[in-house]
Amino acid sequence: MPVEQYNPLDYANLTKDCVRELMARGPWPLATIPGAPFQGSGVYALFYSGDLPVYHEVKSPQADWPIYVGKAEPAGRRKGKSRGMEPSALHGRLKEHHGSILAASGTLSPDDFFCRYLVVTPLWITMAERFLIEHYQPLWNVCVEGFGGHNPGRGRHAGRISWWDVLHPGRPWAQSLDQGRASSEAVEMVTAFLQARPPRQAPKPLPGNAANYMDDNED
Repeated sequence: MPVEQYNPLDYANLTKDCVRELMARGPWPLATIPGAPFQGSGVYALFYSGDLPVYHEVKSPQADWPIYVGKAEPAGRRKGKSRGMEPSALHGRLKEHHGSILAASGTLSPDDFFCRYLVVTPLWITMAERFLIEHYQPLWNVCVEGFGGHNPGRGRHAGRISWWDVLHPGRPWAQSLDQGRASSEAVEMVTAFLQARPPRQAPKPLPGNAANYMDDNED
């Protein structure tokens, strides 16, 4: 049988290297992020270590299975105007998430989260985030939408409240959205998702070909 040739400069392999490097950093308590500023843009992962029953299957005290992953790109990148490294894009995004979790103090606490982050050359940020989502299928990325949302702004609160805000009420601006969702529905949705795609107890080795990962792991 033909042996697949490994190309260290292949985009998929370079992306895997970014992900491996991210998962080797930290972890750091999310509660310390606001008081520990740093520079740069890149990718990050959040890990839940609390005791909410609905998240029992994704509890990760060893910070090896993320509940959410994301990216922070330099300002102006979408318009091709970015030069150099955004001074605090990655720190600012993590600080924003800290604020969202703090606002949901009735159900969540920053003390129940760890984070890993990696300052990355902008070229690799989007690909690394995509690979993280495909590989780990983080609950707050794939099932419970809305955690990374922003205040839609004055005069634009006509949309429906996100499932994340239904499960974790507290962000002031979310209360101005259409409240036509029930927390019981959200819990049922999470339960069904985790039954269909139970998280692995330990991360599977990163696949040899990132492009084929999802096809190789279909149920």
